[in-house]
Amino acid sequence: MPPLLSVANAEIMYHPYILVIKNLSLKVEEGTITCILGPNGAGKSTLLKAISGVIKYERGRVTRGSINYRGDDITNRDPDEIAKMGIIYVMEGRRIFRELTVKENLDAVAYVTGSGPDEVKAVLDYFPRLKERLEERAGNLSGGEQQMLAIALALLHKPRLLLLDEPSLGLAPKIVSLLYSTIRQLHDEEGITILLAEQNARKALEISDYGYVMENGKIVMEGPADVLREDKDIKEFYLGMGRGRTSYRNVKWYRRKKRWV
Repeated sequence: MPPLLSVANAEIMYHPYILVIKNLSLKVEEGTITCILGPNGAGKSTLLKAISGVIKYERGRVTRGSINYRGDDITNRDPDEIAKMGIIYVMEGRRIFRELTVKENLDAVAYVTGSGPDEVKAVLDYFPRLKERLEERAGNLSGGEQQMLAIALALLHKPRLLLLDEPSLGLAPKIVSLLYSTIRQLHDEEGITILLAEQNARKALEISDYGYVMENGKIVMEGPADVLREDKDIKEFYLGMGRGRTSYRNVKWYRRKKRWV
């Protein structure tokens, strides 16, 4: 049985000559949580934008290779068409209607998606904090609450594949733990397949089934999440369990030491 999503030998560029992704391949099996780990600038967001079609708004495109979803080639298709197929993208930066209340945000998206009151209530059950802030202007919510609202709005689109871009960015550790617990709960109870791009490798690997490590637009390592958690280099470079980088000399030593560089 083919994977739900596959990216094959993709090259992704921004107009006119900025090459960001180079010969990248990955697969997302249906019913799993897959994470893409890597530092800022590795190309994680660009990959999610290409999968969702949003990259078109930024004058980018897949110039080589292909992206397939449920056996259909969706390479460079319009984002509206891709969303209707069940791929919903929660972008970095908590894209919500900040001038509207939480309730107005939910009502607006429910109207567009045809979701009824029971469906809105079911989504809110995953985010009790939002229930307490329904009449609050969304722009006044904390960063964690705004991220919860962004995911809640995405759920009203009834995603089959949910793309989450840096959901923990800028959030306090306690809120990150709560958010990741909710993401795993959504997966377990709703059966949503999730592709997650994160710098927070520790939290991403805790809830994921499979992971990819991305640097400089390339996949440099992949494997089951439990295997990656125990990998010596992953521990040192992404989980903070190795030597500290106390000088530029140490940084250069780390770059030489990486098995994938």
